[in-house]
Order: sequence, then structure tokens, then C-alpha cells
Amino acid sequence: MKKLFTLSALLLASVVFAQDEPKKLSISGSVDTYYQTYLTAPDNEGVSFGTAFAGQSGFALGMGNVIFAYEGKKAGAVLDLVVGPRGAGATFSNDIVDGIVNQAYVYWNVSDKTTLTFGRWNTFLGYEVIAPAANFNYSTSYLFSSGPFSHMGLKADFALSDDFSLMLAVTNPWDTNDTSFTGQYALGAQLGYKGQFLNFYYDSGAYQGLGFEVDYTGGFDLTDSFFLGINAAYQTTSYVFDDAGDVISDDFKNGFYGAALYPQFAATESLSVGLRGEYFGYHAEDGDDLPSVFATTLTASYTLENLILKPEVRLDSWSNNMPYINNDMEASKNLAAFTLAAIYSF
Repeated sequence: MKKLFTLSALLLASVVFAQDEPKKLSISGSVDTYYQTYLTAPDNEGVSFGTAFAGQSGFALGMGNVIFAYEGKKAGAVLDLVVGPRGAGATFSNDIVDGIVNQAYVYWNVSDKTTLTFGRWNTFLGYEVIAPAANFNYSTSYLFSSGPFSHMGLKADFALSDDFSLMLAVTNPWDTNDTSFTGQYALGAQLGYKGQFLNFYYDSGAYQGLGFEVDYTGGFDLTDSFFLGINAAYQTTSYVFDDAGDVISDDFKNGFYGAALYPQFAATESLSVGLRGEYFGYHAEDGDDLPSVFATTLTASYTLENLILKPEVRLDSWSNNMPYINNDMEASKNLAAFTLAAIYSF
């Protein structure tokens, strides 16, 4: 009887341990800071390029973020917390907990080829991302700054084959990261093939929505040490808003368009040099000679263990808009800056 009990206990224990495999908790994140000085404008006049983040002169903080990921056999959760100006800008400072939550979602691996994600996650549109450690250039592009940063909703990822992937999503409208009080929703889709992604997003455009955007993101390894990244997008909406956010016109379509190339050369295992050349502009059915900008950013990236140093020179030049000032305090189409950023990832 004792032997039978022992065998039964061992069998039960083996079943329990087989079903209750240990889950994996991982913690990662980054901290970044920078120094920036304008080469064609005074540093003390509130000048900035107008793109997201890194908009201050002198010594400044980017953000600190900590990502908690809890992974089970079939399901898991991710909580990404951010602090600092970059984190506040990415979350608009006023949704959820005053810009603290960057991402918070749960997921279910329904099968080896299907995953459902429910919650808030960073956008699938565009080449660049919020966390600077994952970008080659420290400053961000106009395309990234104009599109959504995050989505709140439900998405399904499908591995159609070894080469093809598909994502379908239903979310709140553009950057409505907590509750959608409008009763409206957005649709998203992504088709991937060997590292090239065609992205689609649609909301009604009302209540300061984004409207429709199509975006291509990809890149190619031209040699072992030379990579070319590519991003192009076109966005349109039928609504125009006043300063209070009220719709004042829905008679014509307007929006933005642009393209950016990211050639990057790895000189050594620790040192790489990259260029971002971006053309970005606005369009409208009844608009003539709308402004556009050509922005060139040259960045070096030096890695020392988990620390990345990024010296960067950027020059933006607008076609017929004069949003900047020069050193003589006159309106200018051009702005140039030197930035030195330090990013530590863990």
C-alpha cells in the first residue's frame, strides 16, 4: 500500500510539474540623455525642429523606461513604464497615469502561428520607434512625428508562412490611449514579406482623428556592412479643425506625405555611421504651394558594452515656410543643430 501511495504521489507530482512549468519574468529598459546646440540659431530662444522629442537646447533628459515582461507557455503580459520628457511626449502626458504607461498589454499564443494581443502597444506604422535605443538616429523624422505613437485595442498576428505575416487590428482612434468617448474605432492592418512591411490605418477622421494612412517600412542588406532602410507614407483626412478641436470643414481632403532613406555603414563592430535623408510635405485639394521640408541627419553610433554614444548633425530646410529664426533673430527656412546623445540599455 505504501509503495502504491508513493508511486501515485510521484505520478501526481510529475503531472503537476508538467502542467505548471515555471514562467519567465524579464526586466529590460533604457535611459537616455543628450546635449544639443543650434548652429544657425540662438540656444535660448525656444527654437526646435518641430519633430517629436529632443526639442531642447543645452543639457536635457530624454527618458527612462522599464519593461516588465511575464511569459507563460501560452500567454503573457508586458508593462512598459516611462518617465521624462520623451516619455511624456510619447504618451501626451495626460492619459492613463500622467504619461507613465507607454505600453500595457496581455497576449495569448493561440497556436504556433496565431497570437492575440489585447491592450495598448506602440504603433506598427513607420520606421522609427519611441525608445531611442532601437533607432539609429537620435532625433526623429517628420513621418514618425506625424503618425500615431500607440494604439489601444485588440490585434491578431498571423504567421502565414516562413516569409509572409499578417496583422489585423481594431483599436480606439488615433492616439486615444485610454477610453474612447467618441464611440468610434479604427482599423489597422500589416502585411509583411521578408522584412518588408506594408501598413494600413483608418479611422473616420473626425474628432481630430488621423483619417487614412498607408505606410511602407523596410530595408535591405546591400553588403555585410551596408544597410539601407526605407520608409514612405501617405496620409489623408476630410476634416479640418480649429484651435478648440471643433470641425470647421469637411469639404476637401488634406494630409501629409513623405519618404526617408536610412543608409547605414558598419565601420567596425563598435562604430557605425548613418544618414537619414527625408522629404516631407503637406497636401490639400484646394491648397497651392503648400510647405515641404528636406531634412538631413548624419549620425555616428559608438557602442561600449551597453552604452551607446551618438554624435549627430542635423539640417532642416523648408520650401516656402519660415518656421525658424537665425542668429540675427530673423525668420529663416533653415535650422541646423549638433547633438550628442548617450543611451544605456539593460
